[in-house]
Amino acid sequence: MPRCLGPGDAAAFRALRLEALRLHPEVFAADFAEEAGRPLDWFAERLASNEVWAAVAPDGTLLGMAGLICHAAAKLRHKAVLWGVYVRAEARGTGLGAALVGAVLAAARGKVEEVRLTVTVGNEAAIRLYEGFGFRVYGWEERALRVAGRDYDDVLMALRLG
Repeated sequence: MPRCLGPGDAAAFRALRLEALRLHPEVFAADFAEEAGRPLDWFAERLASNEVWAAVAPDGTLLGMAGLICHAAAKLRHKAVLWGVYVRAEARGTGLGAALVGAVLAAARGKVEEVRLTVTVGNEAAIRLYEGFGFRVYGWEERALRVAGRDYDDVLMALRLG
């Protein structure tokens, strides 16, 4: 069962986040080297200012995560962004990704009217996961990321919450 992380989970969050950035640089806008150089306090602040949901193994290791950031600006407060979704290889195919996205969407209901996300073109498993929750494509960003000299496009998706 996913739970919302707090600043005290910064070390475990940092480890999982850096693993995700290192193993899948084409999927995340953040850069491994930049985030690896950040102090633990930076990760604690990120957990204090965002909602990050995680699944925790019995030994305390984080198996997966998904974040939600709600806009503070008055004209954008009706929207939030689902970000940083990652499930460790050993936990894939178990329904953990769906549980994490479901937890984020449950947290978003009553706070915002719409949740948006970006997903790298070709990441079909993620696209199917999001479509299963009702997310729909509303756009495409060419050359959204450049990793090691290669460009990656992003699909822009949104879900209106009832």
